[in-house]
Amino acid sequence: MRESWTIGVIHFLLLIVCAVAIYLSCEWFVNAVEWLGKRLNVGKMAVGTILAAFGTALPESVVTLVAVTTGGTEEAKNIGVGAAMGGPLALATVAYGVTGAMLLLKRRKEKAHVLETTGMPESRAGGEGEALGDEKDMRRLAKDQKWFLPIFIVKVALGLVAFAFKPTLGLLFFAAYAVYFWREIRGGGDDGDEEDEELEPLKLQPKVASPATWAVVLQTLVTLVVIFFASQLFVKQLDAIGPMLGLSAAVTALLLSPVATELPEIMNAIIWVRQGKTKLALANISGAMMIQATVPSGLGLLFTTWKFDGALLWAGLITMAAIVYLLLTMRAHRLTPARLTVAAGFYVVFAIGLVPILG
Repeated sequence: MRESWTIGVIHFLLLIVCAVAIYLSCEWFVNAVEWLGKRLNVGKMAVGTILAAFGTALPESVVTLVAVTTGGTEEAKNIGVGAAMGGPLALATVAYGVTGAMLLLKRRKEKAHVLETTGMPESRAGGEGEALGDEKDMRRLAKDQKWFLPIFIVKVALGLVAFAFKPTLGLLFFAAYAVYFWREIRGGGDDGDEEDEELEPLKLQPKVASPATWAVVLQTLVTLVVIFFASQLFVKQLDAIGPMLGLSAAVTALLLSPVATELPEIMNAIIWVRQGKTKLALANISGAMMIQATVPSGLGLLFTTWKFDGALLWAGLITMAAIVYLLLTMRAHRLTPARLTVAAGFYVVFAIGLVPILG
């Protein structure tokens, strides 16, 4: 009994260490990727939707690739299918919800600071109920969701049917991401006044006004390696802790692991919100969602039967519901920090609905 308690404490401590390592690595990563975007001369929003999203989602895509290509059994390969569904779900609900909560806290702190220093009850930075940008910003945010939703609907629909040439459709998902990638890289001119924003010094060369390209690339690659291994170790600790808490392996895999694998994207968003770069935070999440909707799905279609059970279908339905909710608030220009936080509630609904499905 004492031995199992000790093992549990070790797993819990490793969980905390991994979370701290991921957060600190993400701080260095977002710092490097902004400089990388400047070196590559891509738009400010493309830094979030393409560079940061691609960097943090690439390790997860590699894990999916390994699962679907080297899995000895169909069940082992289906781990990749679960990851392809769990990633977008966690991003559309938990990642957006955490970002909204961080924005709420930030605005409350700003309001309290203004009240304390000036005696004025209103913050010029905007109240909690103020929308996250003007009409142009809302259109920009909604555009990514409009790309994601139809692709995701097709992805779920393909999991419900079987036909001979279904595997070849995986190539279309790669093509869809290629088109999205090209659109984002070419569409950098829509970034507005954020383009002229002063960048913080590169952490690897803090005293240099314009860091060397090798330093930018090195910092980007090293932080990605740390994020990858820390994230994998974090997931393994969750897999070990789940049964200790009385959770089945299936619940741990479908409920906790997706959040753990998307932790880098969530950390990136938290860091950018803290730095006052809300648009980059939201762009990082939407860009990661596009990768998760296409690349792992294409791999799954090519190398597995891509057949959904009740739990995977439920995950797909909740993801679509969350995106529809976000789209409606964006199109009505009413996306506030509080309404963004509500997105996390869809994950709670998913968890509640998962109990009878797995029971």
